[in-house]
Amino acid sequence: MFYNAEFTAPWGFRSPRSCEVAAFLGNGIEHVIIYHFITHGRAHAEVEDSAHRVELVAGDIVVFPHGDAHILANGSPPSIVDNGNQLKEVFAQGVAPARYGGGGEPTLFVCGFMKCDRELCKSFLGGLPPVFKVNIRSDPAGQWLENSIKFSAAEAGVNRAGSEAVLARLSEALFVETLRRYMAELPPQQTGWLAGARDPAVGMALAHLHRTPEYPWTIANLAQQVGVSRSVLAERFRQYLGKPPMSYLSGWRLQLGARMLTSTSHSVARISGDVGYESEPAFNRAFKREFGAPPARFRMRAKSADSPLRIGKSAWNISRPSAANVVARAVSQDN
Repeated sequence: MFYNAEFTAPWGFRSPRSCEVAAFLGNGIEHVIIYHFITHGRAHAEVEDSAHRVELVAGDIVVFPHGDAHILANGSPPSIVDNGNQLKEVFAQGVAPARYGGGGEPTLFVCGFMKCDRELCKSFLGGLPPVFKVNIRSDPAGQWLENSIKFSAAEAGVNRAGSEAVLARLSEALFVETLRRYMAELPPQQTGWLAGARDPAVGMALAHLHRTPEYPWTIANLAQQVGVSRSVLAERFRQYLGKPPMSYLSGWRLQLGARMLTSTSHSVARISGDVGYESEPAFNRAFKREFGAPPARFRMRAKSADSPLRIGKSAWNISRPSAANVVARAVSQDN
């Protein structure tokens, strides 16, 4: 979903926390990644009640991966418009340009809202800072993506058939490209999922584990696929992700299992096999250790709106690559 803005200095608005935004994007949505793409002019962005501030120019994409409340502005406006008080109007606006400001220097930008499953994205979002930016005008690929976004936003604004569907796919491509560029700029000593995905061995291993989690992986056959020794692969996994490959795989399988329990009517036995467990009892034991309840009870509680375990429906269908899968696959191809 997008919000298309043409503001003139001085201007400023506050974007609320993603949990407030999520309520307007559909039932069961737990987390929203918010980003702003500056296509003309300049601005600055800052996380509310913190020292995290970034200056923005045309071509910059600023991302708030954890959904913190933040302010986007240019100049010194007499007041900051709180979008949290008018989210209904903001989303009713659609991609038709919203115009606001004092009549000075113009800034054009597109706000993107990416729905995602908090549990499935926890691993690769966890290592990100509250706010970061990248510029996509440095090469032809980024320029093509920017031009496509602007063209599609204009098409959607005049209700061209299929334009919003195209814009949604471009939104995903823009987000993944932003992560890839951010990864490329990480310092060598950086740890976390994205830093690990950039490493040739760990990135390739992650791509294999995410592509076929149901495969009977062992440290030996995974290392063979990657082309390094078992000890090297285990050491690099611990360095970047703080755990060995098989522990990471176990956690990922359980997250997939939880997602399938809440999004399908498949039996627990089928789900256990689909995510790589040799037996239903083994899946039940591991699942209970991770989530504090056996799969059947977890599913029953998840269907109750009052349950603290409820995950709800994700923007990512389990049969479709998640952002984590796409990034891991893209990095493995680059490597």
